[in-house]
Amino acid sequence: MDDLGLAAFLVQAVVISFSGVMAPGPVTAVTLGMGARNRHAGALIAVGHGIVEFPLMGLIILGVGRVFEIPGVRIGIGLAGGVMLLVMGARMLRELRKSTEVAAGPARRGPLMMGIILSIGNPYFLLWWATVGLALATRAARLGLVAFALFAVLHWLCDLVWLEVLSWTTHRGSKLLGGRVQKGVMVVCGAALLFFGGLFLFNAGRGLFG
Repeated sequence: MDDLGLAAFLVQAVVISFSGVMAPGPVTAVTLGMGARNRHAGALIAVGHGIVEFPLMGLIILGVGRVFEIPGVRIGIGLAGGVMLLVMGARMLRELRKSTEVAAGPARRGPLMMGIILSIGNPYFLLWWATVGLALATRAARLGLVAFALFAVLHWLCDLVWLEVLSWTTHRGSKLLGGRVQKGVMVVCGAALLFFGGLFLFNAGRGLFG
């Protein structure tokens, strides 16, 4: 194994992974919302994300990634994910209106379970792995089993670090600035979930009827 080639590939993989992880999306919104109450919500969401992502990496190497390129599969995932996000966003905003206290999260589920649900129901996450992720995973596999394992762990660590930073920052800011800031964060996150839910449905509908 060429150590220099492996090191260069891993640096490239980390940069590309961080660019994907830091892009705003449903996971970001939920992490910020749950971080207002739980400083380690990001880490737990990343663990749930990893429960889906690690097996997916192996399946993609075996050729399953091509399934996500099938238009019907992508439309189905988009419709299901869009409805899920709309329900989560509406519930978050409704709970804020009912109570003077900040809602515990976008759903009555823990951060770990939310990480699993958001990963499965996010068509962009699956499409990323069917394209960019597939290219990176294939190259890692060609460099050997150790390279593939290092790639998988480093990619997940990018999720872990970024999501934990988000939840810790939100939690600290909420503690310092009080309940109004917490509620403001929850309103923004609820609205973001509604937006992404609508976007998922719009893109799926365009693929279905267009």
